Amino acid sequence: MSMVLTEIRNRAMWITINREDKRNAMNDDVRAGIADALDQAASNPEVRAVVLTGAGERAFCAGADLSSQAKSFEHAPGGGGLLFARLIKKAKELQLPTIARVNGHCMAGGMGLLAMCDMAIAADHARFGLPEVRVGVFPMQVMSVLQHMIPQRKLYELALTGEPITAAEAKEMGLLNYVVPGAELDAKVEWLLARLLDKSPTAIRRGKHAMLHIESMTFDQSIAFLEAQIRIMATTEDAIEGRRAFNEKRPPVWTGR
Repeated sequence: MSMVLTEIRNRAMWITINREDKRNAMNDDVRAGIADALDQAASNPEVRAVVLTGAGERAFCAGADLSSQAKSFEHAPGGGGLLFARLIKKAKELQLPTIARVNGHCMAGGMGLLAMCDMAIAADHARFGLPEVRVGVFPMQVMSVLQHMIPQRKLYELALTGEPITAAEAKEMGLLNYVVPGAELDAKVEWLLARLLDKSPTAIRRGKHAMLHIESMTFDQSIAFLEAQIRIMATTEDAIEGRRAFNEKRPPVWTGR
């Protein structure tokens, strides 16, 4: 049985970590499977969004598989760094909107999967944490995507104490967009998808490209870069169609170009 399942539902690629008996912990096959699914989504013009989740209701992802055969902390072949770091980079560079559907506990590397997504919705029974210090390591790669997402003092507390927090606390510190009862999780994900899928795919794609690039820029650099981006975007078919539809008082018909 595949450790990562994919399914296209109404223009969204659903990626599911399929290791419920292991609390959806990641090994190399899982990391490679998610990366491959992201590549599939990027290359399929019918896919307009990505949902990442875990099988079952207990865990979204418990982090790295710490069993001896999992080799979670060994370097990837070819000196390209850890597979997990490469996966995070791939997800951040994906020009499709991504949603983490947090169906259960989200720990350690699972927090990296959560944070590499653009948006996140969690079931209210989920718990969140960075427990790596309990096993003698530290959430190194995870910090790269958490450092700008939550307040520094909260991040230090999570990483240095290894203690978990509730879904409500995770939402309060900015990790989540919404927290809902478990029975309402899918409905809320579909609601958010609907709010994405009727928008211009070109605008979303170019917007994600721009937001990624300004993360490390100064204000002066970012404002100059974004001024150039808006001039480029204005010439796209979607931008022209959007203005025309607005003036004609009708829904736009997006081409994605």
